[in-house]
Amino acid sequence: MSKVWAVAVNTIRQALRMKIAVMFIVLLLILLPVMGLTATGDGTLKGRLQTFVSYGLSLTSLLLCLLTIIVSVFTITSDIEQRQIYTVVTKPIRRYQLLLGKLLGVVVLNVALVTLFAGIVYAVVVFLPGFYNASESTLREIENEFYTARAGLVPAAPDVQEEVIALYNRLERTGQLREAYPTLPRDQILKELTLRKQLEKRATGVGEGLVWEFENVRPLDPDQSVFIRFKYDVAVDPPNGQVYGRWQIGDMRQVRYGWDFKTPIWPEDRADPVRTFREIEVPARVIAADGYLAVGFLNVPYNNTTVIFPLEDGLEILYKADTFTGNFIRGALLILFRLIFLACLGLLAASFLSFPVAILFCLVIFFTGTVSGFILESFEQLGAGAWQIYSYTIGALVRLLPQFDKYNPTTFLVPGRLIAWSFLGHVLLFMVCIKASLLLVLALIVFSFRELARIVV
Repeated sequence: MSKVWAVAVNTIRQALRMKIAVMFIVLLLILLPVMGLTATGDGTLKGRLQTFVSYGLSLTSLLLCLLTIIVSVFTITSDIEQRQIYTVVTKPIRRYQLLLGKLLGVVVLNVALVTLFAGIVYAVVVFLPGFYNASESTLREIENEFYTARAGLVPAAPDVQEEVIALYNRLERTGQLREAYPTLPRDQILKELTLRKQLEKRATGVGEGLVWEFENVRPLDPDQSVFIRFKYDVAVDPPNGQVYGRWQIGDMRQVRYGWDFKTPIWPEDRADPVRTFREIEVPARVIAADGYLAVGFLNVPYNNTTVIFPLEDGLEILYKADTFTGNFIRGALLILFRLIFLACLGLLAASFLSFPVAILFCLVIFFTGTVSGFILESFEQLGAGAWQIYSYTIGALVRLLPQFDKYNPTTFLVPGRLIAWSFLGHVLLFMVCIKASLLLVLALIVFSFRELARIVV
């Protein structure tokens, strides 16, 4: 272990002597505070905070990812090209110890840099409101929607399988199936019909209502608020662009079964614009002791149109499940996991490629992983034949890469969404323990058989 640590210390010193590493570090030290003071967003205090967190962490992640690739590749290739490795491998140190030491040095350096720059971002975010004369309502808004870690619960998708099969058979018997879907395969048609039926379950006519039931709603503090986030769509746009709704939120079982009222039911009549996210704040005491909560909506006759709650984002319950600080730390860990993967990738590339080729190889993998989610979604729009070819070729390769865009911490921190420990564990397992470890094992195998010098007679 002492040999591995000695190599790690030497790797850190070597990295800090690199001009590009110093440039990246100084650049972040200057830009992050400046960005915190100049970020404007939508002009509100919450917008400034969200913009700074988004740009600050994204810039930190990008530069540290590039730095990790450069350092992990350079630390191997430079030793080989400058023949410094000859003086190392002739000593009582094995090649795997050398490679593990290089990895440990890069990881330790990344831990220090992530801690430093994430700490700067956190400090700016915490102290930034003090530079503005914000009102009490504004401070309450950012406390509820930004300085938080809110968990979200969405309604379960309605079970419409039997209705879909019946509709499919009826359309097939009447000959309407191929008229409506002339080119789609059966699976795709069933998918379309399922979405259609599910959307019908999320629509309510004039004078009708909908009720959603949720379980295991567990706010961090029972004295705080719960938020109902919703968005309307309509069959016909109302004249003033507003939908009038009557909401009831609480334990509806007390009404349905005639139980004694132990928790209140929160009524609220309101008008909200269509196709715009809105939130209803209710006290957490409306939640039953067993975590049950029901949300009811009545489409009042004044609307004179069908009101629709979209399937993806029509309704959601939000409640504070952790603190902003804890959530921010988990966001920094997501960045660190990405850097560990890239460090292993860089060592693998350097074990058999020259410096420029290894850098290019790593950059291709990195940027492909950054947009892998977009690539996968794009190819889903292909026809059946092209999709099968893609899924067994390019698609299989793309899925082997970590979806960096899916594991972006700003996706959670900007809207104040919870980064759950289970999600963090999932990323740690698949990105680090499986994929990064596999890259490291391959690097150890390749490097152990690499010919470092030739005997010339």
